[in-house]
Order: sequence, then C-alpha cells, then structure tokens
Amino acid sequence: MLFVGPRGSKLAFGDFSRSRFRVWPTDLDLLQHMNNGKYLSVMDVARFDLIQRNGTMKVFKRENWYPVVVGQTISYRKSLNPWQRFWIESKIIGFDEQAVYMEQRFVRPDADRAPEIYARAYVRARILRRGGGVVPVAEILEKTGARAEDFDLSDDILAWGQATRLPSTRDAAGSIW
Repeated sequence: MLFVGPRGSKLAFGDFSRSRFRVWPTDLDLLQHMNNGKYLSVMDVARFDLIQRNGTMKVFKRENWYPVVVGQTISYRKSLNPWQRFWIESKIIGFDEQAVYMEQRFVRPDADRAPEIYARAYVRARILRRGGGVVPVAEILEKTGARAEDFDLSDDILAWGQATRLPSTRDAAGSIW
C-alpha cells in the first residue's frame, strides 16, 4: 500500500476506498482458512489506503497527529480460503465527541452473481498528537474540511462505541478492575 496508495485515485473525505488483496498461505490458520487475527491486520492496511487517498494522511503529517484504534468489532459470514482474491471497502461513517468511526467490509467478487460480503467490521479510532493528548473531533473536521452533518452514524454504532469504552481512571480503591 505504500506504493499503490499514492497512485490510487483521489477520494473525498466521505468516499469509500477499495483495497485489493489475496489470501496467502501465511494468512491461514490450522483449519486452512484466513486466520481471524489476519483480518484485523489487513484492515489496518486498508485504513491506511483510505487515509492516504482521501488526503487525511497529509493533514496528520502537517499537524503531527496519528490515528489509533480504540475499539473494533467484526462479524464473519463466510471463510476466506487459500488463494482467493478479495477486497476491503473502507469508509468513514461518522463521529462522536471523541472518535472517528469507520466501516470495513471484506468483499469477494463472483463472476456469476453480485459481489458478496464475507465479513464486516466497525472501527472506532481516536486521533492523537505526537506531543501528547487527543485531537478533538471538531479540530479534525476543521483541518480536513469535512462536515459532521454529511455523515449519518446510526444510534446502534454510537451505542456500541459507548458500551465498549474502557475506563480512563482507576476506581476509588486504586484498582483498574
């Protein structure tokens, strides 16, 4: 992606990217299909393609920011098997007061019928400053030129984001549990 991304077509902030992949023997688990952990690694590469092609990477470099995943969930419908080609469609779907939300879909082409979704993931990410601290979503929107009202984040995804947050402080007894 370091070489393909810059040559890919430019995208608007709200567009989806399509990153193409193949299942290699090193991607397989003992059951001879793509390992569930590999899905998360490949999603990372596809997100990089998205932020590179939509111009967000330039903003990150200029502002000295970087993205981190703070939550993700994935649902699997079918297995990806050795040598199969697939693509990941990645799209920014909205924001809450702290984070950016993305959807990523693993899609297989099929010559006989419409492409099929094999897995779908939702990702919640925060943008951090290299010098420390979290970049407020309002600042992200301002610097990228994106408009929050152009995105329609479902209440279900917002609820998932709230429900999966980890506490940021210890309890009264000093325990993180």
